[in-house]
Amino acid sequence: MGGVQRRDVVILGSTGSIGTQALDLVRAHPDRFRVVGLTAGGSNPALFEAQVAEFAPAHHGLGEAASNELAAAECDVVLNAITGAVGLRPTLAALDAGNTLALANKESLIMGGPLVLDRAAPGQIVPVDSEHSALAQCLRGGTAQEVRRLVLTASGGPFRGRTRDQLADVTVDEALAHPTWAMGPVITINSATLVNKGLEVIEAHLLFDIPFDRIAVVVHPTSVVHSMVEFVDGSTLAQASPPTMLIPIALGLGWPDRVPDAAPSVDWTTAQTWEFFPLDDEAFPAVALARAAGERGSTAPAVYNAANEVCVEAFRTGRLRFVDIVDTVNAVVTAHDVPSEQQLTVDDVLAADAWARDEAARLIS
Repeated sequence: MGGVQRRDVVILGSTGSIGTQALDLVRAHPDRFRVVGLTAGGSNPALFEAQVAEFAPAHHGLGEAASNELAAAECDVVLNAITGAVGLRPTLAALDAGNTLALANKESLIMGGPLVLDRAAPGQIVPVDSEHSALAQCLRGGTAQEVRRLVLTASGGPFRGRTRDQLADVTVDEALAHPTWAMGPVITINSATLVNKGLEVIEAHLLFDIPFDRIAVVVHPTSVVHSMVEFVDGSTLAQASPPTMLIPIALGLGWPDRVPDAAPSVDWTTAQTWEFFPLDDEAFPAVALARAAGERGSTAPAVYNAANEVCVEAFRTGRLRFVDIVDTVNAVVTAHDVPSEQQLTVDDVLAADAWARDEAARLIS
């Protein structure tokens, strides 16, 4: 690995969970990565100022415009670690500039769909979600023609095993108590509803060009196996590591090269059991709803994502019950008329996003 060239990195969303861990990796591997750009939304200006002081990037800024601009800066890789729909324009800007895009902002790919893929050269998007990073690693083990299906693993969140009736009165604090991952509040609640897994099914379809009926979800509570690829001969390759985002972030920044000692590996000297369970679609209908939205295509996935963001905020502020999050998203997606077949534009996607937010807010109120 001694001959690997150091890469210039721009990190969008540097004060969030993914951004801060990416900077931990840069700090630990200064021979591999150099920060040339930092942006953040502005919710933690003191931390951002400390990051700028430590890493002395050539470019930095707070706010949406800064991320849009720096995504196109001259560099080797842009890590889009922004949360939510606001990540779409930076994703497009990075692709248009020819930068490798390490994509942690799944919303931009799900919203943009063909719009994003049409801008991307082969291999230009490197997934940073742990599940899609795992799939990308496993897919090295065979050709596209040899793949039977992709198997995404889900922890099941804090409410695994509960019936729908038992979910009626869960609290925000309970939803934020994820058993295996430490993440931001929005993605943690998305993991509790399994909306996050629904988004990941759409993302897997777009990233790897696999039909929805060949993408499965299985519940794996310990989150050690991050996803699997089943091949036509009956063989299954799985990627395993203790629950950490450091490995997928390191691969995102260094792809296709691995970063030595990015994170601890599985301890094979201790006894352990890995369990897998079928997904309960009745208690957690978010994945099935995401498949349906993905099958409809066009702006339907953008509507699914936008409505969910509004519903999660309403739940966090006590205006919506937990079980009503996905029910409301379903109502918004059902009411949405996807445009007739045409080439999607950014304005189309953003208009659908705005409509879905308004419709969700109307239903909640």
